[in-house]
Amino acid sequence: MTTEHPPHHRLRSAGALLAGIVVVVALSLATDALARALGWMAASDTEPGSHSLLLAFAYRSLYGVLGAYVVARLAPYAPLAHALISGALGLVAGAAGAAARWDLGSHWYPVALALTAVPYAWLGGRIYTRSRA
Repeated sequence: MTTEHPPHHRLRSAGALLAGIVVVVALSLATDALARALGWMAASDTEPGSHSLLLAFAYRSLYGVLGAYVVARLAPYAPLAHALISGALGLVAGAAGAAARWDLGSHWYPVALALTAVPYAWLGGRIYTRSRA
């Protein structure tokens, strides 16, 4: 049996998901730019080394958890489910990105991003739900 939610809940659900995506993308792009400016990462037109990829994976992992937390926090109901939906979207986007850029270098990085999207989303949602308890 499914529960029908009012239209404003559907809009709030979509808004929560969008807000989480914006948080992850904005923080990732800003940190990429800062890391390049500080010389911690190579210019965007060169193949990044393993150190750069490990650094990017670390902060993108944190941002994935934070983005899922934001989704859970803004969700009108079922915060953990919303966070997991954001993780599923991250998995799909990550897999598509890995497939599109497969010939460009290190395969572990895009695969790891895709495979950790759901666990990190669960963690972000769980942190939020535990903070409410």
